[in-house]
Amino acid sequence: MAVQSFISSEPNLVELFRQIQEWQDSGQRVALATIVEASGSAPRPLGSHLAICESGLFAGSLSGGCIEGAVIAEAMTVIDTGLPKLLDYSISDGQSWAVGLSCGGKLHVWLEPLQ
Repeated sequence: MAVQSFISSEPNLVELFRQIQEWQDSGQRVALATIVEASGSAPRPLGSHLAICESGLFAGSLSGGCIEGAVIAEAMTVIDTGLPKLLDYSISDGQSWAVGLSCGGKLHVWLEPLQ
């Protein structure tokens, strides 16, 4: 069941991974952000993805726009260092207000470099 709900939550997953492959084929390094925990009024479901290449282009969505900028900024560090990060955005976190997650939801985002 978890696999089915994961796949149905990302109808454009094939296109997302095609874009990642295109970036990698052109020599770009890429990071992938995935919602690994979501609660409350989270804008996107568990398993949603955002791919970011080192030139700053991105594909996919984690929140419909409210945290993408912050995740993209963190992705540049992950791409440079090669070290993954777990990001936390919630209503009780002052950073969440700064990035616009005022919907009351809570998101944990796993951000990893793709080799």
